[in-house]
This record gives sequence, C-alpha cells and structure tokens, in this order.
Amino acid sequence: MSVKKEESGRRSIAVEVEVAGTPEEVWEAIATGPGVSSWFVPTEVDETAGTSTAHFGPGMDSVARITAWDPPRRYAAESSDMGPNAPPMATEWIVEARAGGKCVVRVVHSLFASTDDWDNQLESLESGWPPFFRILELYLSRFRGQRCSYFNVMSMVPGPEEPVWKSLSSAPLKGTVEMMRDSDHAFKLVRLEAPAPGFAILNICGMGSQVLAAITFYLYGEQGAAAAARDEGWWQAWMKEQFPTAA
Repeated sequence: MSVKKEESGRRSIAVEVEVAGTPEEVWEAIATGPGVSSWFVPTEVDETAGTSTAHFGPGMDSVARITAWDPPRRYAAESSDMGPNAPPMATEWIVEARAGGKCVVRVVHSLFASTDDWDNQLESLESGWPPFFRILELYLSRFRGQRCSYFNVMSMVPGPEEPVWKSLSSAPLKGTVEMMRDSDHAFKLVRLEAPAPGFAILNICGMGSQVLAAITFYLYGEQGAAAAARDEGWWQAWMKEQFPTAA
C-alpha cells in the first residue's frame, strides 16, 4: 500500500473492484442511501441538498458535502472528519462499464498537504475498503435489491490488540470465511448461512491504549429482518461477556 504524492501537494489512494450489474444498477448500490446501507454502513444520500451522511456508530457520523453528481458514472464529495487542523478529504466514486454485464467501481480519496502527517489516514482507508468491496461484489451478484437488516455490536477495551482479536474472532458464526487479515487492522469477513443469508465482518482498530472491537451484520430478505430483530440482543450480551472491561 502506498500514497500517491504529486508536486501540487495532492496525496491520494485508489481502490477498485469489478462487480456484476449495469452502470445504473451499480449506481443504485453506491450512490443511494438504501444501496450503500446494504453493504457498508447506514447512510443517507440527498443529492438535492448536496449532502451524504454515513452512520458508523453512536456519535460517529460522517457528513460530506456533495461536489459533483453525474449518474450513473461519477460523484464526488468532501468531508472534514479527520480532526482539528486536518485538511478536507475529497472522495470520488467512479463507475465504468465493462463487457459481460459488469462494471468497475473505483473510489479515490485525496487531500492536499505539505507534510506526511495525514498519510496514515489515507493508508487506513486503503486497507479498510477490501472487505466492504467484497460484500458489495457479493451483494450485487446474490442479493441485489433485497432489504438489508443491519446491526452492529462493539466494545472499546484496553489493549493490546492481539488478545482482543483472539477473543473477537472466537465469535460463534456459521458460514464461510471470505477474507481474513490477522494484523494491521485485523478483520474477518464471513458469508453467513445462519441465522439468515448475509455477511458478518469482525474487526478491531487500535486507538491509543484502547482497542475498538466490532462485529457488523448484513442480513437479507424477510428471514434477515426476523433474525436481526431476534438476535441483536444476544450478540450485545456476547460482546459484554467477552469484554467485561469494555468502556
């Protein structure tokens, strides 16, 4: 992974994935609230008002100002979520049609800075997209247009990361591991067979002396809605049992 640096001061990273669908179908998945909420995080997109809001968790909303809107090919947005004195982050989404009923989705994050102080933020974004893009790929090929029931359970616990990841990755999930990384923002993506068709992402993120541990579920169709309503409380209790020292 590397940050592209230009003489103008622009620093950027790009991540892409090939998915099934027409440009219009793919646009629906990446540029509408219901679409994005089906594979990433609960999101509202209001192109009329020019805003996009992604809900990562309690008190963790990311609000972006839409700066370009050209369906079904491209849109861009700008946010200021990286903290005090940080430069604004520009994000561009591009959909390119390919033969065989497929498209390439590319996301480009960029900012302007005269130092390397924010490069780790870009690198973190680059390493974070692959499991979500795998869900996007599978969602479009298997669950396109189906209702997604999303829920997330998380705990903030004392480090170090290794024992936290060991505890989190013991979660009793029934399915097939699609992707996994054991270090550098460890995660595991599971394609679920039960309690409903869908996916779960287990991941940790070090934050100073603390570690954020989280499991996010994407369950589809009527079976998914029933399972989410029934099982979210159980998973909340499981997290508390695994991490009794959670903040």
